[in-house]
Amino acid sequence: MNSIRTGILLAGMTGLFLGAGWLMGGEGGLLIAFVFAAGMNFFAYWNADKIVLRMYRAKEVNRSSAPGFYGIVEQLARRAGMPMPKVYIIENDQPNAFATGRNPDNAAVAATTGLLRILNSEEIAGVMAHELAHVKNRDTLTMTVTATIAGAIGMLANLAMFAGMFGGNRNSPLGGIGALLVALLAPMAAMLVQMAISRTREYEADRIGAEICGNPLWLASALSKLEQGAQRIDNHQAENNPATAHMFIVNPLHARSVDNLFSTHPKTANRIQKLEGLAGRPMAAQSRGPWSA
Repeated sequence: MNSIRTGILLAGMTGLFLGAGWLMGGEGGLLIAFVFAAGMNFFAYWNADKIVLRMYRAKEVNRSSAPGFYGIVEQLARRAGMPMPKVYIIENDQPNAFATGRNPDNAAVAATTGLLRILNSEEIAGVMAHELAHVKNRDTLTMTVTATIAGAIGMLANLAMFAGMFGGNRNSPLGGIGALLVALLAPMAAMLVQMAISRTREYEADRIGAEICGNPLWLASALSKLEQGAQRIDNHQAENNPATAHMFIVNPLHARSVDNLFSTHPKTANRIQKLEGLAGRPMAAQSRGPWSA
């Protein structure tokens, strides 16, 4: 059901882009938007992961350069029966992580230096298991393509604002009003769809990630620390590229997180509660395991 819902939402995001093209340029604008959307989706399928990693200046690491972190991901991938993904570290004080890639054979996981600094080995295992769950569920392709389309809608809105200031495109069925509607409403609608896609996947990735690492409380404990850190520490790259915010394990932006359609993620307290329910006990009772220091 989640996969069907995600597919519908992704189709809705593409439809929104086409609708914005029609409002700005009528049938001609719709055709241009269709061609652009097709090309953008093709390009995103093959290149979106590389673009996101480059955007955040992620550096690939291996067993020699980051033995502890790499070893955790390697062991988790083995437990999950998955191909070993590429492993990256992002030089950023905000504790956070994300996964990307078009399929499990071409996947990458990334964590910030802030995350590696504040979490213990078991909590890191919980986070990376969550990211591997996204890879296993093939969420990463959907999330990266969504980020690409949302970014394009944002650029289209900026163009519409410029056009609206000068009376709009005469080919638009609504004239200048059409351009203004795109400028004002398209980014908000894109955000709603984008966040709905993210929210349908996070709870499922938490559940499967808990199975992969072996203890739901490791991820619950990590989420608590990441939430506090993300609220205190800026992530300037994410602030400059808000269309990628839904890819992170916790919201990297400083907008107040509430569990509704306007949040990039489900409320962290709700996620922790569900993980504690899976464990059958609160975080204070968590047990130690193979990643214990």
